[in-house]
Amino acid sequence: MGEQKTQELDREQLAAFTRALLEDVQALERMLDEGLIESDVRRVGAEQELFLVDEAMKPALTGQKLLKALDHPQFTPELGLFNLEMNLKPQVLKGKCLSDMHKEIDTLLALAREKAATLGTRVLLCGILPTMRQKDLTLDAMTPFPRYAHLNRTTVESRGGRFQMNIKGLDELSITHDNVMVEAANTSFQVHFQVAPHEFANLYNLAQAITAPVLAAAVNSPVFLQHRLWKETRVALFQQSIDSRSDAHKARQARPRVVFGDEWVDRSVLEIYREDISRFRVFISGDVADAPMAMLDQGKLPPLRALCMHNGTVYRWNRPCYGLVDGVAHLRIEHRTLPSGPSVADEIANAAFFHGLMTATSQEIDDISKAMSFNDAKSNFLQAARYGLNAKFEWFRGHDVPADRLILDVLLPAAREGLASKQVDAADIDLYLGILEERVRRRRTGAQWALDSLAAMGDEGKLFERHHALTVCMYDRQKDGRPVHEWDLARLGGEADWRDSCRLVEQVMTTDLFTLHPEDIVDLAASVMDWEHVRHVPVEDRQGRLVGIVSHRQLLRLVGRGQRGNKGPVSVAEIMEKDPYTVTPETTTLDCLRTMRTNKISCLPVVGEGNRLVGIVTERDFIDVTARLLEDKLREP
Repeated sequence: MGEQKTQELDREQLAAFTRALLEDVQALERMLDEGLIESDVRRVGAEQELFLVDEAMKPALTGQKLLKALDHPQFTPELGLFNLEMNLKPQVLKGKCLSDMHKEIDTLLALAREKAATLGTRVLLCGILPTMRQKDLTLDAMTPFPRYAHLNRTTVESRGGRFQMNIKGLDELSITHDNVMVEAANTSFQVHFQVAPHEFANLYNLAQAITAPVLAAAVNSPVFLQHRLWKETRVALFQQSIDSRSDAHKARQARPRVVFGDEWVDRSVLEIYREDISRFRVFISGDVADAPMAMLDQGKLPPLRALCMHNGTVYRWNRPCYGLVDGVAHLRIEHRTLPSGPSVADEIANAAFFHGLMTATSQEIDDISKAMSFNDAKSNFLQAARYGLNAKFEWFRGHDVPADRLILDVLLPAAREGLASKQVDAADIDLYLGILEERVRRRRTGAQWALDSLAAMGDEGKLFERHHALTVCMYDRQKDGRPVHEWDLARLGGEADWRDSCRLVEQVMTTDLFTLHPEDIVDLAASVMDWEHVRHVPVEDRQGRLVGIVSHRQLLRLVGRGQRGNKGPVSVAEIMEKDPYTVTPETTTLDCLRTMRTNKISCLPVVGEGNRLVGIVTERDFIDVTARLLEDKLREP
């Protein structure tokens, strides 16, 4: 995540940082002209982001404690306290680099799991945590570093208000949020591909072109806040979660900070850096006291801290990166679209596909702009994020082709040739590209496995229970290391621990509600109860605030008293209970049951902030939970 030591920017500091940024660009231009950047080696690497969850599979805010327990240089913090990042060591693209990367991740994960267990925490690889709730994404869950606090404050101020997120898939999600923590709901497996300066433009453009098919085969984030959205929802969520544009900026179609791009790179990495500095205001600053031009005069290579810091606040899906390691400067392309999980084997397969395609395509195509329009590359990317293997792409020279056929018939053979040309171990090529091939043939991406699992559960259990079971199964499957195309579907019971999935009201309540308004007539209330087989209907105002509840018993009393008579239609407001007992989603189920027993009621509306109705819990919900607990108990040996 870059420098953590940041500072507030007053006018003078902003000017100083901007001058440093411009001087870094000038220094980089000189380094490119003088051939001071490494150009004779192809290295690859990766960053592994992960979730920390508790025993109930909800986000665990133990990141800082786990970092302290690990005390390991390859582990770094992330925006959320429920996230960590592992930085892998760069490797030359040859020999057993793929299996060595796999072993390194397994070793680091084993260490993380061992230390996490002492904190009551589990480590999980997934693009978006299925059990994530909006209330988990507060500033209390933000890692307490000045960089993150300043990034949040500056983004909110620049935007001029709350974040509005709208994503449509199988379900439709529309929420508002008051901070950038939604970004932390995404975790990725970011792969790095080192390039020489003279080949940067061509390779960067090729990375843009192949992003769509690589992502289509790797999608693993179909659910957010228990809504089924895009096959790779991270793409839409990440852009909207850190969108700093005001309404005025959006009206004139200013670019968001999360961006794919709008055109091919012509000649140099400088084009991207210059454009990003021109378009995106400085958000953060730090220690940038270097004098890069003076360092070059002394025969030293500068770290270009200001440039790297600003680059870290512009989130291109393929991001150029400058690095200085042991006094040697290099350029690399950071490919950011790949999600974390569903297994380490799947992640390495995705990396092998990307690296193989980058190598093979660069050997065949000198100028991608002659084979594909940029608009097609961008459209393909969005199609892949939305539909995964169901996407259709406009491919080279105007060919319209389904994603799965393109991958199987054209791109996998090319990726094999690309890896083989770099003397990558033949067994590694067969293993990892074989995993990806089977995943595509069976059409079983991580996203499809999750959606198929939820579909197989149907209406069994509550919505939260189904996503809890999905997460438990994902965690169990990851531990045995098999790729996702070999996984059985998740199911309720057995794998899921019901004691963890029914402790709070939010885990057992019904959220698919039928509601009334005070001015509705009781005839409508009676009809809704009859048609939908419910005995209680909450009454809300136009803003979704709870104002009462109508029960089947109240309707019977109305009929018994014969109050309809000649008085005309009776409104719901006349018979509803105006101050019903309520609970919140965080109320324990035990306290909820006590409230129901003490007050001799069989239903409790569930309200959130501002007394807004979010669900309802009835005695039937507890009967269902008890029945499942008994069924699981009877199945025990």
